[in-house]
Amino acid sequence: MDKQEARPSRFPWPPVIYLAAIAAAVVAGIAYPLPWFGRPLSDILFALGWLLIAAFVFIDLQAMRTLNRAGTSILPTRGAKALVTSGPFAVSRNPIYLGNSLLTAGLGLVTGNAWFLLFVLIAGFLTVKLAIEPEERHLALRFGKKYHDYQKKVRRWI
Repeated sequence: MDKQEARPSRFPWPPVIYLAAIAAAVVAGIAYPLPWFGRPLSDILFALGWLLIAAFVFIDLQAMRTLNRAGTSILPTRGAKALVTSGPFAVSRNPIYLGNSLLTAGLGLVTGNAWFLLFVLIAGFLTVKLAIEPEERHLALRFGKKYHDYQKKVRRWI
């Protein structure tokens, strides 16, 4: 079995990337706070931020439950045992990473720290390069046409 077919990655990049983005946004917000919106827009953004955080919880729990039911691992360092295309995976090929992005953006809106909005974009880009693209190669090798058909039907993020 080819190394890429066995597992997509040797390192769990996504949680590290998003935790680093959150930490960097907090540090940047303390060191160099950016201007934020006044009321009433800040109140609306605060509420929207909590909705994004709630969406993160819902999406991640549903994605984990769906992966568990399919008998495949949630860990990005383990090979896929099944191609999961139901639940949140019917809407996004990467619902957990989407959820992580929603959490990061939501934290920015709740705290009024614009740095989160910059760092969520950087985290998303790094996640594509370091996690999603290797996972896509892994799944294509593992599931072939079935995965390519799924790629045509469901977008990478949303």
